Amino acid sequence: MKRCLSVARTLVLPVLLLSFADSAGAAGENAFVGNKKCKMCHLKEWNSWSGTKMAKAFEQLKPEDSAEAKKAAGLDPAKDYTKDTACLPCHTTGYGQPGGFMDIEKTPELAGVGCEACHGPGGTYTQSQYMSLTNKEYKRADLAAVGLVATITESQCIVCHNDKSPFIGDKYVFDFAKRKEQGTHEKFPLKYQH
Repeated sequence: MKRCLSVARTLVLPVLLLSFADSAGAAGENAFVGNKKCKMCHLKEWNSWSGTKMAKAFEQLKPEDSAEAKKAAGLDPAKDYTKDTACLPCHTTGYGQPGGFMDIEKTPELAGVGCEACHGPGGTYTQSQYMSLTNKEYKRADLAAVGLVATITESQCIVCHNDKSPFIGDKYVFDFAKRKEQGTHEKFPLKYQH
């Protein structure tokens, strides 16, 4: 447990806050819009993502969920970690950021590692003048200018997938190249030119 707490205090939370500071600031106070907003236009990607461990990351914090993995990591499998501030930065979307995950009652749409955890807060780039049902021929460069992260980098992933995590070790070593090849969701061709 001490390991999990030290992760957020010394590495995870500060890096998460810095990694999306520019796009969160551009999007304003309600920077995160939740996965359902993305699902409207990206249903195939959403369906592919929704069955992944990333989508279910918050569930892993519940008592008895992933019990064997928790035991192996030296964590108490009977404990409820859903309010543990050391775990929430890597098991939710936008925790500690404007408009990000607060708790399961107030922001259930941001539980788990959702679209915006990788692609940045959508509060700006999902507005009607950018990516929306009314502007289907948006330009990717315009979205990037207001916060969309189109190219996922290793530095984004290792904020959580690092040796400070109680789950990284001999049995699990994060391999960015392999994960990038596998992807967190399938990539589908877009209908319109961007």
